[in-house]
Amino acid sequence: MAPGHRAIFDAIVASRGAVQGPFTMLLHCPTLAEHMKNLGDFVRFEGALDMRARVLAAMTVAREFDTFYVWGAQTGSARRQDIAETTIDAIREKHSRGIPAEDAQIIEFTRELICRHRVGDETAKAPQARFGDEGFIEFTGAIGYYSMLCMMANAVELEAGLDAEVLKV
Repeated sequence: MAPGHRAIFDAIVASRGAVQGPFTMLLHCPTLAEHMKNLGDFVRFEGALDMRARVLAAMTVAREFDTFYVWGAQTGSARRQDIAETTIDAIREKHSRGIPAEDAQIIEFTRELICRHRVGDETAKAPQARFGDEGFIEFTGAIGYYSMLCMMANAVELEAGLDAEVLKV
């Protein structure tokens, strides 16, 4: 790594404890890694969006993109957030039947945005009412962040971390 980029490496370690997962590849383009780190810091650690919504959105994005690393990381996080196995199973199986309405809203919005590239008025109503205008944009931005992360991980075939749940596609 060029000496001028050492600060980026150090900043990633400071915010995440280590350089791992997608950042192992992102550091091949240090400036992009820095921007992804900053956006990820906001999405993951600083934003006002509740952690449950973040994790559900991230898991849904990971499943829709069939991204092994992100799926493994997010299912572990979901279990630490006490998200029910039925909800995790629903995301894995690409549906939202039989789960709490608040979870289904997140999953349906995320899936519709990724699969149809836009969201209908009915699908958008619940998260917009739930999060307000600013939170709705933050929520949509989180989906965008995880989409980019998943694309990067898939481009280099990043596998799930050790002891992570393996996604079967």
